[in-house]
Amino acid sequence: MIREDVTVYFIRHGQTDWNAARRYQGQRDIPLNDKGRAQARRNGAALARLAPTIHTADYVASPLGRARETMEIVRATMALDPAGYRIEDVIKEIHYGHWEGQLAENIPIDDPAGLAERRLDPFHWRPCGGESYADLTARIRPWLTSLGRDTVVASHGGVGRTLQGILLDLAHDVILTLEAPQDRIMVLRRGEVGWL
Repeated sequence: MIREDVTVYFIRHGQTDWNAARRYQGQRDIPLNDKGRAQARRNGAALARLAPTIHTADYVASPLGRARETMEIVRATMALDPAGYRIEDVIKEIHYGHWEGQLAENIPIDDPAGLAERRLDPFHWRPCGGESYADLTARIRPWLTSLGRDTVVASHGGVGRTLQGILLDLAHDVILTLEAPQDRIMVLRRGEVGWL
């Protein structure tokens, strides 16, 4: 569990063309589009209102380009050095395996058996070559409990849902239904989630 004195400011990366098309990205390295860059600027402006306290937080991003670019835009908008953050491999997006690159609308045709299995147990279902949300939770939990100070994170929708699930001790069937907006910042504390 996260320390009581630590707050996580979670930013989902801005929109990509694959998000707009409802194409599974997972760990594919897809760049932000113009709307995604505007969302990142909006989130940077929201964080800037927390200055100067927020400037002393740790800043961490997923290694995927869309998260790194989001963090760099956020920090530039805050008048901070865009490169002044760390990369953390463990907070990259869930790996969708053989679904990566596929349009969501085509999955019922292209992989009806996989879709049927996922519907039976979406938290534990693992695509071929990929991860389940149970796997992602096991990957994220040790990182979350290791945080020693307030942290601004630029990462991905699956990671944001998983963090909420851990901190709010949510049932597995609820976690995958949680919202993951790209134009708001999730503020996470032990047992509490808010939004900026």
